[in-house]
Amino acid sequence: MTTPNQFQPSARQHAWRKFVSGAMAGLMLVCAAVVMAPIFLVLYFLIREGATSLDWAFFTQLPKPSGELGGGMANAIVGTFVLLTMAASIGVPVGVMGGIYLAEYGSERANSWIRFMADVLNGVPSIVWGMVVWALLVVPFKTFSAYAGGVALGLMMIPLVMRTTEEVLILVPQGYREAGLALGIARWKIITVIVVKTALKGIITGILIATARVAGETAPLLFTALGNNFWSHRLSEPISALPLLIYSYAVSPYDDWHRQAWAGALVLMAFILSLNILVRLLSRDRKFT
Repeated sequence: MTTPNQFQPSARQHAWRKFVSGAMAGLMLVCAAVVMAPIFLVLYFLIREGATSLDWAFFTQLPKPSGELGGGMANAIVGTFVLLTMAASIGVPVGVMGGIYLAEYGSERANSWIRFMADVLNGVPSIVWGMVVWALLVVPFKTFSAYAGGVALGLMMIPLVMRTTEEVLILVPQGYREAGLALGIARWKIITVIVVKTALKGIITGILIATARVAGETAPLLFTALGNNFWSHRLSEPISALPLLIYSYAVSPYDDWHRQAWAGALVLMAFILSLNILVRLLSRDRKFT
């Protein structure tokens, strides 16, 4: 017959368990610090090197010719927003409608193949997207253009928007759909008015994630938008963007351009960081009841 004391650890065992528990907690803390260290290092160097170069001229003036001091990246900032707007006009409608199809229509076998291809496309290197669009739009028309850059970024957004849209639509309770059908509402109206509206915050979150992902892409724009140092008045012309100008300035031999490259990188990082913070705020209280 056993006594209660037989199941209680001895003082040595208790001390050992406390030591192991503390050691593992410390190890997890170190791992968490290692994970967070790169982002803090990036922010530290960007702020240290780029903050002193941010002034009114940086946001309002065009780049100066080679060797001249001063100037700014106004055309690149505007060009970045133009390209992201064009990319969103392609990637958002196609991605959202694709996600609705996966969540609400189609056969299980066909949908599994679509999901597989979307996941593969999510892993395609950005430079490959740039080469494909270069062959489709730049070579036939014999010119680099904002159109080509927007298409390249838009194609990169489609699979990510589609998969995130599908995931949030699946989270909407099936009872919402059944209640609508019981009331005699058309299926397409149930999807657009009830299901999509319920999941709208999650869909917007996915769109912002996709936008943040393509905002800093340089490789596809080198093959498509090319960049320039002036204002682009037509979308059929080459257009500048922050990633392109940062790359061009960073590999140049001029110290002033290096300084502005740090400032441009800080602005781009701040924009991407703000998008991610907005994503966190939108997804924090996402519930379907």
